[in-house]
Formats: sequence, C-alpha cells, structure tokens
Amino acid sequence: MPRAKKSTDRKIFVLDTSVILFEHNAIMNFEEHDVGLPITVLEELDQFKKGNDTKNFEAREFTRLLDKLAKDKSLQDWIPLNGKTRGSFKVVMEAGSGENQVDANRVFGEKKNDHRILNAALRLKDENPDRKVILVSKDINLRMKAKSMGLPAEDYETGKIKNVDSLRKGKIEIEKVDSDLINHLYEDGTLSPKEVLKRKKAQPNQYFILKSDKNSVLAYYNSMDETIEKVDKRPISGIKPRNAEQTFAIHAVMNPEVKLVTIQGVAGTGKTLLTLAGALEQRREFKQIYLARPIVPLSNKDIGYLPGDIKSKLNPYMEPLWDNLKFIQNQYRETDKEFKAITEMVNKEKLLITPLAYIRGRSLSNIFFIVDEAQNLTPHEIKTIITRAGENTKIVFTGDIHQIDTPYLDSQSNGLSYLIDRVKDHPLYAHITLEKGERSELANLANEML
Repeated sequence: MPRAKKSTDRKIFVLDTSVILFEHNAIMNFEEHDVGLPITVLEELDQFKKGNDTKNFEAREFTRLLDKLAKDKSLQDWIPLNGKTRGSFKVVMEAGSGENQVDANRVFGEKKNDHRILNAALRLKDENPDRKVILVSKDINLRMKAKSMGLPAEDYETGKIKNVDSLRKGKIEIEKVDSDLINHLYEDGTLSPKEVLKRKKAQPNQYFILKSDKNSVLAYYNSMDETIEKVDKRPISGIKPRNAEQTFAIHAVMNPEVKLVTIQGVAGTGKTLLTLAGALEQRREFKQIYLARPIVPLSNKDIGYLPGDIKSKLNPYMEPLWDNLKFIQNQYRETDKEFKAITEMVNKEKLLITPLAYIRGRSLSNIFFIVDEAQNLTPHEIKTIITRAGENTKIVFTGDIHQIDTPYLDSQSNGLSYLIDRVKDHPLYAHITLEKGERSELANLANEML
C-alpha cells in the first residue's frame, strides 16, 4: 500500500483484544494508518498477563511494547509508532459526551466488554468525521455487531493465507511417462528431473506418482543432489503404509536430511500414527521423543473446571496420543523386545507425551518433536516452537486445517496453513497431504458425507 499523501486518506483501525492475543505487535502492522486501542482492551489484557500459555505471553509482551512506545507520554494523546512510515496510536475511552452517539450496550440490551469496545470505536468515528474508522477483530460475532451499527469491521489479515485450496499438497501425479524411464528408476534408483519434468521445476522434497501404460513408481525430488529418486514402501515400528501418500509421509519422517515436516489430512488418515511410528523407529538417533498437542478446552472453558489434580485434568486431552502409542505397541507381543522397549521409553521419559504449554521455553536439542493438532496454533506459536530447535532436532507438525477448535482461527489464519505456505521452497522442509482415510469405512463415511 503506498504512503497516503493527505491526513484524510489515513484510516483509523480500532483493535479488539483478540487481535492483540493473536499477535502482540499487531499495532505495528497497519502501515501509515493510525491505531485506536479501547481502554476495555487494556482491562481484558490484564486478566491474561499471568500464565504459561501463548495468549499470556502475548498479553505481557504487548504491555511491555506499549510501555516502551508511550514512555512519559499520555496514552490519551496520539503517540507516533516507531518508524517513519507508520502512523500513531492512542487509548480510547468507552464513550464520548455527544448526545448523538449510539450506545451499543443499549442497542444490544446487555452490558458487555464487546459493547464497550464498540462504543470506543463509535466515539472515534464521531470525533473524526472526515476519516474512515474500522474495527479489527478476530471475533466474527463482534464484527457482525459492528457492521449492524454502521461501523466497518475487518478480520486481522496479517499472516492470513488468501487461497487455502492452492496450498501445496506435497505430491503430483504424472501420467504417460515413458515406461523405460520408470524401469530405469527401478533399476538405478535415480533419474534426471529433466527426463520426467521437462521444463518444469520441482520443489524441494516434492513427491511424485509416475505412471505409464504398463507400470508406475513412487519418487521424490532430492534438491540436495538435484535428482528424482525412487521411494520404497517400508513398514516402520510394525506399521505398514496403506497408500502412496502414507508411503510419502513415512519417507519424509524418516529422511535425515529433512528437519521440518508438515502432514495435513482429515481424521483417520494416519497423520499422528505414522509420525509416532517413524519417531520410534529412529529412537536411537535422538535423546528424547516429545509428542505434544495444544490444549483446547471444551466449550472454551479452562481446564480448571475439570476435577482432580493437574495430571487428571490433562489426561482427557492427551488420551488420543496414548491411543496411537498403544496401537503401535500392540503390533508386537508382550514378550517381544520392541513391546518392552516402548514401555521402558515411557518409564524413563525418553518418550514424553505432554501438553504443548509444558514444552515452551525449553531448548529442543537432539529431540524428535511431534506437534499434533497444529491447526489450533497461531502463526506466532508455530514460529516460537521452530525457533527453539537446536542441533539434531527434527520437528513434525500434524493436523487438519479444516478442523479448527479455537474461536479466533480459521483455515486461512491458523499456524499450520501459514507454515505450509511460507516454507514450501526450503530444502530442509517436506510436506504431504493425506487424503484417504484408513481408520475404517465408517470413519470415511463421516468424513465424506457428514
């Protein structure tokens, strides 16, 4: 967006609490436009300052940022944001003294913080009749309320993927390949990309299903060696791949040159199971295996509502991960060394199943780190996790970008979609989308028809 030449061209964006909790430095991302912060937002952020969750971190960081920007200035005055191309910000009181200002509390018949935020935005609109005032919120209901009162409202777009359908699938089917080339790949294990792709350029670690009239082969592009290499079906920890995509997922998880993997797919496609099986297969290569997932409480209630101690509270959220581990372990007899090895890993905490909040802040060196349900993370959370990676650490994110359990994320703004879009061309990264459910015919029916 070009820099505005007139003050009337500059808009005023009013931020909701959900935007700050999504990204603490959001006020720096509105270019030359000004930013209004309702006083209610500061009150709500005060309730989030304690705790170890990401939203608590975001609240604390925003408070520090605000304090740094304000210094000895009054927050009720427009304060310049850092940088010559940015606008200013101020804290806005709930309502003005004008007789004509609409009261959201009266309109909606209830006193709520959301309505106080609306009133603050309406006040700015009355005080600045020559400028466009826009409410920015991750809360779709609040945006609808704003629009119903004639106040423009938008989602916070930074980091949002415009077209989810265009996200990399990780594999391409190429038909009418010369059968002699496929035979050559079977015999030698490698091909020149030009022989298969002609003038097209392959992405690093791109997977292929090459088909001729007579035969077919699974392959991937090794960007390090600049070759197309054959991918073999292989069982890991007693788990056999049931389709081509699962074979590719296993290859990505087992490839020592790939340090970051994303596996996307609907329920029952085997994302977590295959990743955990791959981690167990490589257990001697890493000091520990961490299997973590974000806690998204049911009905958006805190886990404190659940009975028992902290372990009892967390067990319901971790149970799906234990189910996958038990499934792998049950591929063996109790007398088998593989069965005993898994039990010993759990007892000695070489394999640790834990909430994601318990991992934050740790240095992840020599770790195989699996993050399940990654679609419930924000882009900032994804970045925070990856920046913790030390030497000899591999991170695998699994999830379904269409199955969001948090109220302020969607298929376009969640961290998993963001990651798939941003790192698609890096040689350390591999991605595969699992499309075929393998849990059961009944589960497939639900995914396809309900």
